[in-house]
Amino acid sequence: MLSLQFYQEQAALQQIAADNATLENVRERCQRAADTWAAFAARSERAEKARIEAASEKLLAGLSENPDQGCATV
Repeated sequence: MLSLQFYQEQAALQQIAADNATLENVRERCQRAADTWAAFAARSERAEKARIEAASEKLLAGLSENPDQGCATV
């Protein structure tokens, strides 16, 4: 999650730089950088969601194979 936050911060910083640039080539460069950082953030977020989903499925699959495992009854 730390990398996602970093990517989002970098995208925001580059977007601010693009918005404030007076030279066209600098504005374009900063906009490309902002778009790239935003893509990194999106990819990181998708990967994190996939990891969580895979872990959940693995946990559920383990419970369905042995319904008594991990469930103590008194």
